[in-house]
Amino acid sequence: MANLAPDSEGGRAFVRPGFRWDSADVFLFDIDGTLLNSRDAVHYFAFRGAIREVLGIEASIEGVPVHGNTDVGILRAVLRRAGLNDAAINLHLPKIVEQMCAEVQQNREQLNPELCPSILELLTHLQSGGKLLGAASGNLEEVGWLKLEKAGIKPMFAFGSFSFPRESRAEIFQHGIDLAQQLLGRRPGVTVIGDTPSDIDAARALGVPVIAIATGIYSFAQLRALDPDACFACGTDLLAFSG
Repeated sequence: MANLAPDSEGGRAFVRPGFRWDSADVFLFDIDGTLLNSRDAVHYFAFRGAIREVLGIEASIEGVPVHGNTDVGILRAVLRRAGLNDAAINLHLPKIVEQMCAEVQQNREQLNPELCPSILELLTHLQSGGKLLGAASGNLEEVGWLKLEKAGIKPMFAFGSFSFPRESRAEIFQHGIDLAQQLLGRRPGVTVIGDTPSDIDAARALGVPVIAIATGIYSFAQLRALDPDACFACGTDLLAFSG
């Protein structure tokens, strides 16, 4: 029988029988919707500004799926919609990425990340247990680190794996696993923590456990239906869980 504690909205905590959620050596955390939610438009406007600066194209990310996507994946979708083929996109991507990072850096004071519930306590709990923490995000590297820095939690992460040159979440997670192995000098047990179906799919593709937290746009019920190893309404429920 699964450990499921339902509430009026359908549930708050699920853990697969036999799965110890905090048993891994390394935890890879997605950023947006998992660790924090951005209460600003700095990152959003950087896509449009960078494409305009490099290509002279007025393009918008409206209508492009962003939750669970990567910055490179978003850029590719926007530029394909604008009529560019993949060869042209690949040619211009490095400059567009550079410009995006420069714009976010320039507007860093406007960044307004809000930590998701009990995230600081969760990170502290894992660190105190000797766990290695890594950021594994679809953000561009400079953008991701700036968000974590502004949120006050950057020092808690030993390493990070980000979008560009990696494009898929599976590539990003795999790179994070490789970095953890280099740091520890051995093949570690790794668990991914994310908030989207894409995080679950990517972890599954790599054969690593995944914990879903419903602090992004997807509900507990939606994430639970995809059969992650554990699913929680938020970090508070994760910390409160005892199997």
